[in-house]
Amino acid sequence: MALSKSITRLLTGLVIGFTAFFAIMSGGLYLVALVLAIVILAAKEYTTILRHKGFLPSFRVIIASSIIFAALAYFNRFDLVALAFSACSIMAFMSVLFRGRQPYIANVATTILGFVYCGWFPLHLLFLRDLGSHPVYEGFIKQNVTVEGAGYAIMLLLAVILTDSFCYYAGCKFGKHKLSKVISPNKTIEGSIGGTLMCVIFCFLFGMALQIPWYHCLILGLLIAGFAQIGDLCESMIKRDAGVKDSSSILPGHGGFLDRTDSYILTIPVVHYYLYFFVVNNFVDIFKGLF
Repeated sequence: MALSKSITRLLTGLVIGFTAFFAIMSGGLYLVALVLAIVILAAKEYTTILRHKGFLPSFRVIIASSIIFAALAYFNRFDLVALAFSACSIMAFMSVLFRGRQPYIANVATTILGFVYCGWFPLHLLFLRDLGSHPVYEGFIKQNVTVEGAGYAIMLLLAVILTDSFCYYAGCKFGKHKLSKVISPNKTIEGSIGGTLMCVIFCFLFGMALQIPWYHCLILGLLIAGFAQIGDLCESMIKRDAGVKDSSSILPGHGGFLDRTDSYILTIPVVHYYLYFFVVNNFVDIFKGLF
């Protein structure tokens, strides 16, 4: 039985991994379709979890907002982000107002949290994929996208997998001190250190192959390992607060989409902004006009 579950978990992971690899390397509409599919399924799980707490976030507003953010990311329209956030927040208020179901404040707050957590954060993968390129568009088809951004995205994908895996194995073998007794009692400080070390080593080697300066490679390794674990704990916090063990059972051997992507949700925007400001561009040149 245990072997059967392990095989099921492995096969599911391979299917997800190869699908993600293909979409990242292809970029464009393939990646948009994959990320939006994950966002929609994760948002559905998120709203289901929140109902256990008696909250009623608007699934429709979360999805509509995510589609808007996906369009902005695909067309690289950072200049419209403030407008989109304002419009989507107003939609959240109006949805709760006209639905007329308590608790009003909590429903607005969890709807806004939903489109930020399930939509805006993971959709940064589209921005990350386009780093180092200046895409042009023929209708809706994106052209002239280099493989540089794909390298960054693949490094992130693999680094998070290694972090999660070695946190687990190091924790099983050496774990004695609890990392977070209340939120996730199975995680240990020793496991966290093991996962972080492996992530830093991998990012150093992979990043050097991408011609990223060595010191940036080390910093990226620490950022990915740190925020991958923080993202995992954040999703555990939401589930524990709602009294839920898994976000769903849609993925055989893995639980739900939130369970499988929680380590990426915070990590993707952090890595994107670090690469954008410190590796691809010069932080000082970008902000010198402000001083």
